[in-house]
Amino acid sequence: MNDEAVSGIIFNIQKFSVHDGEGIRTLVFLKGCPLHCAWCSNPESQSAKPEHAFNPARCLTAEVCGRCLEACKHGALTLVNGMIMFDGSQCTQCFACARACPGEAQKVYGESKSVGEILDLVERDQTFYARSGGGLTLSGGEALFQHDFCLALLRAAKRRHINTAMETSAYAPYRYLEEACRHLDKLIMDIKCLDSVKHKTFTGVENTLILENFRRVCQDFPDLPILVRTPVIPGFNDNEDDIRAIRDFVPLKPTIEYELLPYHRMGQPKYGYLCRRYALEGKELDKKTMQKLRAIAFALPLSIPGLVQK
Repeated sequence: MNDEAVSGIIFNIQKFSVHDGEGIRTLVFLKGCPLHCAWCSNPESQSAKPEHAFNPARCLTAEVCGRCLEACKHGALTLVNGMIMFDGSQCTQCFACARACPGEAQKVYGESKSVGEILDLVERDQTFYARSGGGLTLSGGEALFQHDFCLALLRAAKRRHINTAMETSAYAPYRYLEEACRHLDKLIMDIKCLDSVKHKTFTGVENTLILENFRRVCQDFPDLPILVRTPVIPGFNDNEDDIRAIRDFVPLKPTIEYELLPYHRMGQPKYGYLCRRYALEGKELDKKTMQKLRAIAFALPLSIPGLVQK
């Protein structure tokens, strides 16, 4: 099949980003992720399928509108004390309510788009890319979860001479990551924790595959610029031992950058929209702790295999 005709499920396209690759970029968020991080700021990304969400703050009220109540035939929406209530256990994901809702209180996270449709939209900002060195960044979820779609996007983007970057957990078969790297101008990868047991407790998966994939990418693509990121999460890796271990693990190379990302709760409301519980309710990252960890992150690794210390 022609790459431009390949379709996949995305949940957002964010234009004019300056944080996920060089220059001004368009971020395309692909649905589906094998990890379920306790702090995930995009819970709508975890399922690979489109899913219903209800944001009551956008509701026009049953008195003014009420179209969603008429559209729902399965009892997922009810009127309680004049307010529309959503019961996710009764929802069949038919999305009739979302189609009827004029205020987007009833919303569908996820839609099918072809590679060609996405790149046509991305190319509208070519002037900004040319001036800033920007381009397209694939994100998620996990971009490689829909590997056929992801790889088709990258191949087609390079044919259109679009600069490419990808954010990934690297929790995927290496053959997919290797193919992606052949079409990337920059790889952005998370390394969250070197302790495999702790990693599984907080993300749902062990880190063995992630770390091995990182080693192989560094070996097979020595000239590929890589940004390694560690989200600093209270109660998980917000300590010197974990950050120092990651910093020592990341090779000291001109092509590799390392960055700490402070914990935030900006995605927490979306858990309510999806009828899910936010696991880190009430948690906060101590600012002084973050300052100490940044000092470690910006310091040289204590030990680097193959590096002779003089």
